[in-house]
This record gives sequence, structure tokens and C-alpha cells, in this order.
Amino acid sequence: MSGRPLIGISTYAESGVRWGVWQLDAALLPAGYPRLVRRAGGLAAMLPPDAPEHAEAVVARLDGLVIAGGPDVEPVRYGAEPDPRTGPPARGRDAWELALIAAALERGVPLLGICRGMQLLNVALGGTLIQHVDGHAEVPGVFGRHPVKPVPGTRYADAVPEEASVPTYHHQAVDRLGRGLIPSAYAEDGTVEAVELPAPAWVLGVQWHPEMGDDLRVMRALINAA
Repeated sequence: MSGRPLIGISTYAESGVRWGVWQLDAALLPAGYPRLVRRAGGLAAMLPPDAPEHAEAVVARLDGLVIAGGPDVEPVRYGAEPDPRTGPPARGRDAWELALIAAALERGVPLLGICRGMQLLNVALGGTLIQHVDGHAEVPGVFGRHPVKPVPGTRYADAVPEEASVPTYHHQAVDRLGRGLIPSAYAEDGTVEAVELPAPAWVLGVQWHPEMGDDLRVMRALINAA
């Protein structure tokens, strides 16, 4: 064993993915996620969608968990009707990742939610989402950047104490905070850009995509906790 903590990362389930001569269903993960884990000092393990009842056994083998970005959370999960601009549901992924989050919270496994992962963390704890915000996904398929400002005294501010420009691509955001969550960073327009649970838990969600940038501090904080 290298001594590096094992960090599980949830993945996309996509149909009809093509590579070489093949076109098959696949469990996918943008390479930036495992690359960021490795650069920050961890070992990365891809977690393909599975039956929710297997989540506890999976999380029991991990030192840390990342819930990756992806499609919109189905509004029924937080008691809302879908907005016309909300994307199609990914029900299997919602169920699997909610089970992973519940298992991590129960076992005290350090947890980082990225973009959708932050939103799903909020929903898992009884919070709600704004189904559309403007200005955070300017060009389809292209990551933008904007500054986020940390809230002093939070776990996120301990890792990144100054205002920072971050890679971003999202059209939904946290509305009502879930149980126990506190905001730990904001965008200039007031959008909640990071949430966390107070100590002793190590649970952080960020609305941006650290795997698309060069700043290792958020992931390194997870690795250190793991």
C-alpha cells in the first residue's frame, strides 16, 4: 500500500458511447476528476451507478468520496415541479448518489460534492434548488470563470482564504439550505457557491469544477481529511 487515501468518485451512466469500432453503454468520468485526486495525493476509484442497497458496502471501503458533476437533479426529489429549462431526469444516478451520500454521512467518511454533487448533497439533507439561474453557463459546452468569495471561519475559507476565480458551468443553484448546512462561499451575484457541515464532519460542496482548473486546495483538503 502506498499510504495514499482511496477516493471514490461517482460516474456517469451513458448509452451508445463510441470508441474505436465499439458503441456500447458505458460508465464514464471526465479525466479531470481522477487527475485532480492523484495530483492532490490520493488514489482514485471510479464508482459506476449501482443498486442503492450496495452503497454502504462501497463507502465502507473508501477513505473519501467525491460526488461528481452531471445532469440536473430530478425536481421531485425536493418536492418541486420541473421547470421547462430543467434537463431530463437521471433517476438511477440520483438514487445511487443519494445512497452514497447517506452512507458517507452515516459513517463519517469525508465527502466532497462538485456542482451537481453539491446540489444533491443539499437535496439529501432536505434542501431545495433554484431550477435556473442566468450567467453561470454562458456558452453551451464551454466552462467559464467567475470569482467566489469565502465566508470567514468556514472549512472552505481555511482551505482557500482569499477570493478566487473558479471554473464554472451550471444553470441551477442552492435555494433553501438542507439540514445543518451552512454557506461557505458566494458568487458576486449572491449565488451560494459552497456549502458545508460544521465540524467534526468533513463535508463540503462546491458549485464550481475544481477538476477543470489548477488549484488543488479543495481536493487537497479532502485528501488530508481522508
